[in-house]
Amino acid sequence: MKGVLIVNLGTPDSPSIKDVKRYLGEFLMDKYVINLNYLSRLVLVKGIILNTRPKHSAEAYQKVWTDEGSPLLFNSVKLANKVKSKVDFPVELAMRYGTPNIKSGLQKLIDQKCDEILVFPLYPQYAMSSTMTVEEKVKEELKKIDPTIKLSFIKSFYKNEGFIKGLAEKIKEDKEKSGANYVLFSYHSLPVDHLALTGCDGECCSDKQSENGLANLIEFSDNDCYKYHCLETTKAVVEYLGLKPNEFEIAYQSKLGRKEWLTPRTVNRLTDLAKEGKTKVLVTTPSFTSDCLETIEEIGMEGKHIFLENGGEIFHRTECLNDDDGFVETVIDLITK
Repeated sequence: MKGVLIVNLGTPDSPSIKDVKRYLGEFLMDKYVINLNYLSRLVLVKGIILNTRPKHSAEAYQKVWTDEGSPLLFNSVKLANKVKSKVDFPVELAMRYGTPNIKSGLQKLIDQKCDEILVFPLYPQYAMSSTMTVEEKVKEELKKIDPTIKLSFIKSFYKNEGFIKGLAEKIKEDKEKSGANYVLFSYHSLPVDHLALTGCDGECCSDKQSENGLANLIEFSDNDCYKYHCLETTKAVVEYLGLKPNEFEIAYQSKLGRKEWLTPRTVNRLTDLAKEGKTKVLVTTPSFTSDCLETIEEIGMEGKHIFLENGGEIFHRTECLNDDDGFVETVIDLITK
């Protein structure tokens, strides 16, 4: 029997400094997140980051924590429960970092007599620090539990029609309600060297411009380049909505450390947009399927403050797809086909 393991990033158990520090330690010590040798990563994470960042991060988590707990966790639980209620095979939820962990999710499926497991990371665009690390962790844990289980993965779904329609319809509805007339697509940023490590040859995501302001993607085949996937996602949504070149742009958020990361930075563009006369902005975050710290606090609170402080008039953040019925059907479509 087939079983499905839905996996999201993860969250601290509480917004306390202690729990945030534990969570960040697990997250940042992952070699697929910080691409350094073990000793260098240890010195950076344990010697520097975990001595300074947990207090600031805990304060941010406290702003978004609700009576239901962490937004990322309860949104993921609601999604998984809706999917589970509509299919005739076992479905479990796991987090790459924190709880419920991947080991427990796999064990629950095996306990339900599953001899084949499909893993569905909730990341539309493939990246080493998201999808790949889930794949490797699942393989590692399953090898310890039962290496005879047949394993398969959904690597990405950035081109799925249901996913694109869900994003586009949210943008359309929120634009009409808010009065925003400019769309900023804000994707989670990545260190540039991560692109090459997942097979990017530099051509698929080059800055050559086409008529609609996006890189000319038509001549390139699909690959595991994160930036390529972000461009393709944007292209599909823009075409669905009929947006003109002067009505949207792409930026990248959540930079960490001193490495070269994908640019332009969302925080910089929000600072400059109002000064350029684009004072009615809607921000959408298509690399996140569940609302979380990065969407609610970083964009919805800090981003909004920066934009309005610099002369912006209207700022609106679209919510993630979360457990929207349309997204539930998209997930079911992906895991059944």
